[in-house]
Amino acid sequence: MTFTSVDTLMPDSVLSVGGLTAYIQALIEQDVQLQQIWVTGEVSSANHHRSGLFFTLQDPNGDASIHCIIWNSHLDRVVAMPAPGEQIVVLGRLNLYPQRGSYQLMVWQVLPGGEGLRALRLRQVRQRLEAEGMFAPERKRSLPSHPQTIAVVTSPQAAAWGDIQRTLRHRYPGLRVLLSPAQVQGEQAPESIVQAIARVEQDGRADVLIVSRGGGAVEDLACFNDERVVRAIALCSIPIVAGIGHQRDESLADLAADVCAHTPTAAAELVVPRLADLCYHHVERVLALQRATEYQLGHTQERLQRLRERLYRLNLVQQLQQRQQAIAWLRQQLIRSTNQRVQQATQHCHLLRQTLQTLDPKAVLQRGYALVRAEQGSIVRSAAEVVPDQVLWVQLAEGQIKAHVLETSEVCPAEMTHDSL
Repeated sequence: MTFTSVDTLMPDSVLSVGGLTAYIQALIEQDVQLQQIWVTGEVSSANHHRSGLFFTLQDPNGDASIHCIIWNSHLDRVVAMPAPGEQIVVLGRLNLYPQRGSYQLMVWQVLPGGEGLRALRLRQVRQRLEAEGMFAPERKRSLPSHPQTIAVVTSPQAAAWGDIQRTLRHRYPGLRVLLSPAQVQGEQAPESIVQAIARVEQDGRADVLIVSRGGGAVEDLACFNDERVVRAIALCSIPIVAGIGHQRDESLADLAADVCAHTPTAAAELVVPRLADLCYHHVERVLALQRATEYQLGHTQERLQRLRERLYRLNLVQQLQQRQQAIAWLRQQLIRSTNQRVQQATQHCHLLRQTLQTLDPKAVLQRGYALVRAEQGSIVRSAAEVVPDQVLWVQLAEGQIKAHVLETSEVCPAEMTHDSL
C-alpha cells in the first residue's frame, strides 16, 4: 500500500467560505442581465415582516424556486400584491445573501401573470406619448365636410377594405378612393403601416385618411399600439380617422387619430355624408331661403307703404319754415350770450389791471418811498439788521444811491421830532 503526503495534495491557493461567497456575489451582481430581470412564476408562500414582504416564487411543477423580497419603500408602487397560489410576473435584481450563501431576488414591480407584462409595457408607452401631447385634444383636427379624395391604409385582402368601399360607394358615389396597402398583423405590420401613411402624404391628393383593420384577438391588434404607428398617425399632416377592430377595442392609434370610429364601416360613414341626405338638406335650405325672401320682401313693402303715407300727411314747407324760425331764434340767443360774456370778461380784465397797478412796487416808489437793500441783495426791514459803516443801496423811483451807515436808531425821525417839542 502506497501513502501520499497531504502536502502534495494541497493546492497553491485556498479560498475561504467568505472569499468564495464574495466571488460568486461579484459574478452575480456585476452581470448586466441580472441587474434588471423579469421572472414569472407561482407564489408558494408570502410573509410580511417589518422590513418588507418576503415570498417564494416557484415554477408550477415545483422543480425550481427562488426567494424574493419587496422592501417597504417599494410596496406602495407594485401593481399586484403577491399572494400564495397566484401566477405573477416580477421585475427585480438578483442579489446574494452572504450569511446563508443563497441568492434572492430584490423585487421592484409585480404584475399579474399572463398579460401583465404586456399591459405594463402598453401603459408605459401610453404614458410617455401622453406626456408628449400626442393624445391632446388641441391636436385634433376637424374632418373636411365634402372630401373629394379619400385614402385608406389597410390590407387589400382584409374584409375591412371591402366594407369601406361598399360604404363609400353607397353613401357618396363618384368619390376617388386611394388604397395604400399595408400589413395589419404580425411583426412587420408597424413598419408597413408607417410606410403606407408616408406614401399617402407624399402623394398629396387625399383630403382625409382612414387607417383601418377588422376585429381580432389582442395579439392581432398589437401593431396599432406600436409607438412608431402612433407617432406616424399623430404627426400626419392629413386628418386621420381610425377604424380599428370592434366597438370594445381601443388602441393607442385610436387615441392619436383625429377621429376614432372603432370599426371600418363606421370610419367610412364618418368621412363622407350620405348623398341622399345632402340632397334632402339642400332642398330644405332652398325652401327656407325662399320663405325668408318672401317674408322679407313683404315686410319691406309694408314698411315702404307706411313711409309713403306718412310723407303724404306731412306739410314739408310748413315744417321747413318752423325749423328756420327756430334756427334764427337760436342764433340771436347765441349772439346775445356771446356779447354778454365778452362784456363781463372786459370788466374783469379792467379790474385786474387796476389791482396790478395798485400793487406795483414802482408806484409806491413814485410816491417818495425808497427800497433799501444790503450788498448781498436782501431787503432791509429794520435798523437792527444793519451796523455802522455797512454799505447799503437805496432804490428810488428813478435810480439808486449807495450809502454808508453812520448811525442806527430804532426810533424814526418823525417820532424824534415830536419828542423834542
